[in-house]
Amino acid sequence: MDRPVRPRLASLSDFQFGAVATETIEDALLHLAQQNEQAVQEAAGRMGSFRETRIVEFVFLLSEQWCLEKSVSYQAVEILERFMVKQAENICRQATIQLREKTGPQNWRALKERLFNKFILRLVSCVQLASKLSFHYKIISNVTVLNFLQALGYLHTKEELLESELDVLKSLNFQINLPTPLAYVEMLLEVLGYNGCLVPATQLYATCLTLLDLVYLLHEPVYESLLRASIENSTPSQLQGEKFISVKEDFMLLAVGIIAASAFIQNHECWSQVCTTEQDQHGQNSFNRKHSPLS
Repeated sequence: MDRPVRPRLASLSDFQFGAVATETIEDALLHLAQQNEQAVQEAAGRMGSFRETRIVEFVFLLSEQWCLEKSVSYQAVEILERFMVKQAENICRQATIQLREKTGPQNWRALKERLFNKFILRLVSCVQLASKLSFHYKIISNVTVLNFLQALGYLHTKEELLESELDVLKSLNFQINLPTPLAYVEMLLEVLGYNGCLVPATQLYATCLTLLDLVYLLHEPVYESLLRASIENSTPSQLQGEKFISVKEDFMLLAVGIIAASAFIQNHECWSQVCTTEQDQHGQNSFNRKHSPLS
C-alpha cells in the first residue's frame, strides 16, 4: 500500500471560535436544527444500524492513515450507515415479496451475498466520497484506494471502483453531504462562546473530540445503556427499541450531551452554566423548527 507524505493535519489551535457574525450563526444553527428534525423523523421505523465498533474503528483508522480531517471520518461513517440501511431495507423488501408469492428465483439471497462480498469496497468508496466533499483539503486518489484494497487481498479495477462510488451515490440519490454530530458540536460551541463560558471553546473542543470518538466507537453499548436507563428496565422490548431509534439519530441531543460532559470534565463550576445554555438553545431550536416558514 502506498504511503502518501503526511501533510500537516489541522491542529486545535487552527480552530477559531467567535469569529463569525451572530446573524450567520443563527441562520446556520436554524438550518442544522431543521436537518436534525428531518433526520429524526426519517429514522422512524428504520431497520438496523451499521455504526458498529469494528466498522467505525476501521473508518477512523483508515482516515488517519490517509491523513484526512476528523470531519471526513464522521461523514464517511454517516454515508456508509445510510447506504447500508438502504441496501438492507431493499433486501428485506424483496425477500418479503418473494417468500410471500413463492414465485421465481429468490434474488434477495444473491443481493445479500453480493452486499457481503463488496462491503469493504463500499466502505472505502464512502471514505473516498467523503474526502471529495472536503476537496479543499485532500482527495483520495483511485490509485491509493486500489493499492490499499490490494494490500488487504481485494483485487479491483478502476472501473469497479468508479462503479462502486456510483452505486453509493445512486442509492442515496446523490445526497451525501450529510450532517454529522461533529458539525453540531462545533456550532453549539460557537453559541456557547458568545455566552461567555468559563472554559474557552477551544479547550472544550479538544475534550469534545475525544468524547465524540468514544461515543461513536461504542455507539451501540452507549445507546443501549441509555435506553435501559430511560425505561428503567434491563430488557427493553422490540417496540421500545424501535421507538428509541429517533434518539440515536438526534445529533443535536448528542452534541449537547458531549459538550455538557466535556464541560464537567474541564470545570465542574462551568457545567451548570453550560447545561442551562444548551437547554435554552435546544428549546429555542424546537420552537424555531415548529414556527419557521421553512419547516
